[in-house]
Amino acid sequence: MDRRSVIKNAGLAGILAAGVAPAVHAQAAVRWRLASSFPKSLDTIFGAAEVFGEKVKKMSGGKFEISIHAAGELMPAFGVVDGVQQGSVEAAHTAPYYFFGKDECFALGCAIPFGLNSRQMTAWMYDGNGLKLMREFYAKYSMISFPGGNTGAQMGGWYRKEIKSVKDIKGLKMRIGGFAGKVLERMGGVPQNIPGGEIYPALEKGTIDAAEWVGPYDDLKLGFNKVAPYYYYPGWWEGGPQLDFFVNQKAFDALSAENKAIIEAAASEAHVVMQARYDARNPNALRQLVAAKTQLRPFPQDVLTEAFKQSMGLYEEIGAKNESWKKIYADYSKFRGDQNLWFRFTEATFDRFMQAQKL
Repeated sequence: MDRRSVIKNAGLAGILAAGVAPAVHAQAAVRWRLASSFPKSLDTIFGAAEVFGEKVKKMSGGKFEISIHAAGELMPAFGVVDGVQQGSVEAAHTAPYYFFGKDECFALGCAIPFGLNSRQMTAWMYDGNGLKLMREFYAKYSMISFPGGNTGAQMGGWYRKEIKSVKDIKGLKMRIGGFAGKVLERMGGVPQNIPGGEIYPALEKGTIDAAEWVGPYDDLKLGFNKVAPYYYYPGWWEGGPQLDFFVNQKAFDALSAENKAIIEAAASEAHVVMQARYDARNPNALRQLVAAKTQLRPFPQDVLTEAFKQSMGLYEEIGAKNESWKKIYADYSKFRGDQNLWFRFTEATFDRFMQAQKL
């Protein structure tokens, strides 16, 4: 029997009657849950997880759906890594440096003081050894990572009083994300790791003296300018903080090859969309903050110098006792040096000229 002629000339009944079964590759529906570390009100960061979920559903024709849950809905903002590791949820969207208390290496997957900027971080991840090295590390926690967004270089935060010199850092109680708190502590400050949704009341009540979050767009929404007048820059601890999608390794391994590719593609789109939104929205938000009497201030040079010195000392100390850090940071540091050499002649020079023009 000529199989091709039967299929071409017969209807379904004829095919079945001839004993020729059509190939069927129907995939079972997949339903996951994702726990975010962020509130829904922050449409830039939380929104990246929504972009991820929407793309997964669209690319799978609705057969793979991921429900997105804000911080506190399924678990606390800082409980998402445990949730993924234990399989309570299949995925999470978070800033890895929140979990430096488990191991300092989490910070290398997000941002460290005086580290890579956003473009350099993406380059390290996608064309350097970053993704390989970080996935080797995250495997200890039974999860696999996918780059899930970047804010770009951040602002240096909101202060109730002026910072005139490095002396003003001593005793300063500051909400500061992740790993940077270690440097602030070495400078005499008192770091506080507080979720985004809880920063405003702490600053308003004076429980803390200063707080940083991301930049103008988010900070305006959170209203920090109403309780702290001084807005400093740059955020030397966050030159290019990357967020990640963490996926439970067993859950990922159970996916079809097609769904694995969908996860990777959807995460990449969310990665690009997040920074695009920040870059597009921050300028107007900064104008609004200045119009509302926000006092913009650059950090004094001695603050930056001391912070840099303490950061480099800290990395050396950690490397002496943490083999994983030593391995990853060696690669990170070399990549950073190469990138800064290149950017010095191109991006930085071009940017300085353009920013001096009155366009």
